[in-house]
Amino acid sequence: MRIGYVSLPGRGATDACLAEAVARLAARGVPMAGTVQTNPERPGRPVCDMDLRVLPDGPVIRISQDLGAGARGCRLDGGALEVAVAEVARRLDGAALVIVNKFGKQEAEGRGLVPVIAEAVERGLPVLVGVNGLNLPAFLAFAEGAAQALPADPAAVAAWALRAVKDAAVVYHA
Repeated sequence: MRIGYVSLPGRGATDACLAEAVARLAARGVPMAGTVQTNPERPGRPVCDMDLRVLPDGPVIRISQDLGAGARGCRLDGGALEVAVAEVARRLDGAALVIVNKFGKQEAEGRGLVPVIAEAVERGLPVLVGVNGLNLPAFLAFAEGAAQALPADPAAVAAWALRAVKDAAVVYHA
């Protein structure tokens, strides 16, 4: 089982690192399933939107709810996240690598993209995960010692993924 993870401080830093690594992997022709997140700013609001691009070719699904300028608390649209999960699950056949943009609160509670991670591991596919500091203990418990911390460098993350794909003996031709 090969699970690598990136956990960077700063809003959007992990998302940007994973997106750049995914771009490098796509340029190498690695067949991927999963999600990458972008965080478009919302004018006049203190928080951004959250959009997931389902790999390899979309769709883009907005997983945040607009709760108003003064709202506090969780903005995640759980229904939209489940749509993304279903889209990713449909794309596992033919993938050599699975990307999970974030092991967040939903995943820490056993929901969200956890079934996709479990299915990927069962198939022997390497998994690359973004994790925020708040959910890192839950992720490490979930991974049961099988997760490898990766450096905050998209080139190094992509290199790890290429090695993991090769080591998994998934059919892939660079």
